[in-house]
Amino acid sequence: MDIPAGSANNDPSCKITELIMRNDDLMRVRIAEGELRGHWEQETFAFKGIPYAAPPTGNLRWRPPQPIAPWSGVRDACHFGAASWQVRASCVEVGGGDPGVTDEDCLYLNVWSPDLSPKAKMPVMVWVHGGGFNIGSGGLSPYNGAALARRGVVVVTLNYRLGHLGFFAHPALDAEYAEGSEINNFALLDLIAALQWVQRNIAAFGGDQNNVTLFGESSGARSVLSLFASPLTEGLFHKGIAQSAYALPDTPRQKALLQGTAVANAFDLQDATAEQLRALPADAFMTLPPPLAVSPVPIVGDLLLPEPMMEVFAEGKQRKLPLMIGSNSDEASVLSYFGVDVKHIVQQLMRKQPVGMRLMKAFYRDAADVETLGRQLTRDMVFTTLGYMILKGQAKADMPGWRYYFDYVSENARDLYPHGTWHGNEIAYVLDTLDALPVLNEGREYTAGDRKMAEHVCDYWVTFARDATPFTHSLQGVKRWPAWRPGKDRTLCIGEGGQAEWQIKKNFMKWRMRLFSRLIHRLVTLE
Repeated sequence: MDIPAGSANNDPSCKITELIMRNDDLMRVRIAEGELRGHWEQETFAFKGIPYAAPPTGNLRWRPPQPIAPWSGVRDACHFGAASWQVRASCVEVGGGDPGVTDEDCLYLNVWSPDLSPKAKMPVMVWVHGGGFNIGSGGLSPYNGAALARRGVVVVTLNYRLGHLGFFAHPALDAEYAEGSEINNFALLDLIAALQWVQRNIAAFGGDQNNVTLFGESSGARSVLSLFASPLTEGLFHKGIAQSAYALPDTPRQKALLQGTAVANAFDLQDATAEQLRALPADAFMTLPPPLAVSPVPIVGDLLLPEPMMEVFAEGKQRKLPLMIGSNSDEASVLSYFGVDVKHIVQQLMRKQPVGMRLMKAFYRDAADVETLGRQLTRDMVFTTLGYMILKGQAKADMPGWRYYFDYVSENARDLYPHGTWHGNEIAYVLDTLDALPVLNEGREYTAGDRKMAEHVCDYWVTFARDATPFTHSLQGVKRWPAWRPGKDRTLCIGEGGQAEWQIKKNFMKWRMRLFSRLIHRLVTLE
C-alpha cells in the first residue's frame, strides 16, 4: 500500500492515518514464524518486541542462538521486548535512557517501515546499539526508527546479550565444542541471528534483503567491524557504518579463559561444571568487582572471530563491502565517565615515550593546557586514527570507504561542550531523533538550525544505505562526498568548532594519523 507523503496536518495524510488506525488488517504482517500485529507510529508502521531467536536461558545460556518456535494466532508487536541484564542506572546516565524491562530472555528486535507493500523493495538499515557491551537497548528513545523510515528505508533495532552473558570463556564451556570451534562471542552470534531473521522476513515489511546496511555506534560500531572481519557473515549484510569505533585491542581468548575461571571462583565454583555455571542467577554477574568485568571489546580466537579485527583490516581480508566510518571531536568525554584521567595519560606518555611525545605535541600547538592536550591526544589515538586505519584496509581490499568527522554542537548548548561533540552526541542527528531527547532546562531547547543539521546528516546516512555499492565513487548531499583513497584522502567534516559548517577536507590530520597508526598497538591497550 502506497502512503502519500505529507505532514500530519494535511487532509490526505490525516485521512490515511485514521484509516490505518481503524483497520486492524493493515497493521498485520505474516513472517516465517507466524503473524504479527503492529501499530501506526509517527507516520510509519511499527512492529516491536519480535523474537528473532529462542530465549537464551537455562541450558541455552552461553550457547549459539537457537531458532524461535513458530506461534499460532496473531502475536502482539506493539511493545518493546526485554533488554539484557544490565545496571539500569548506568544506562540512564550514559547509555541513552532507561532500558525498560531487563531479562536474560532478551533476543528481540523492532521494525519501522513506511510502506508494507511498496512498488519497489526498500533499503534496510539494522542498528546495533552501543554501551561498551554492558548496557543499552534497541528500544531507547534516541534509536526510534520512524524518522529514518519516513525517508524510504526499513529500520531494524535489536537487543542482544550483554556483559558476561554475551562474552564469556570458561574451560567447562569450551569442552562442549570440538577443538577449534569454540564460541565465546555470544553477543555477536546474536547479531548474526538477527541478520538471518532479516534475510528471512524483512520482505514482509517492504524491505530488500539484498540491500542491508549494518550500522552502530561505539561498541555497536565495534560489532559492525567485527562482523566485517568474521568468516560467519557472508551474504548477511551488504555495507556498514561504524560511528565512533575505538582502537582497543580484542581480548585474547586465553586471557578471557583466565578471567572466566576467576569469575567462577568468585562464586566459589572451583573446577566449575557447565551445569553449575548455567545455574547461577543471571543478575549475579552485575555485582562482580571491576577486575572481573567484561571488557568493551570482543574475544579473539573463537570460531566467530578467529583473528583480531584490526589485523584482518590491515591485511585487507575483511568482507569486501562498502564502509562509512568516523568519529567525534570530543570522544575523550567517554573516558572521564570511566575515571580515566587524561592528564595522567599525558604524563605517562612523557615518561615512556619522550621522543614520540615531543612529536605528538607538535600536532596540538593550539592546546592551551595539559587537560586539553590529553583530551585531543586520546581522542585521536583511540578513535580518530582507527577510522584512518580501517579505510586503509578498505583500499587494500579495493573497496570504497567514506570518512567523516563530527564537530557540531546544538546551538543552545555550546557553552556546555567547550571541547566539541561528545561521544554519542551524533546519534540523534544520524537518526533525526532530537525531539526524543530530554531538554536539560529552559533555554536549552533544540533549534530550527539543529533540526536542519539533523535532516542533512540523516539524509547522508540514508543515501549511503540506498546508493552505496562496491563501485560507488561519491555520495550526494550538502557537499559531494568522495570516497576515501590513499593519496586522495577526503574527509567530510560535519561542523567546525561546534558551528554548522560542511567541508570536504583534504588530508585531514594526515601526519598525526600516519604517526599514530604506527604507535597505536603499543600505546592503546586494555590496561
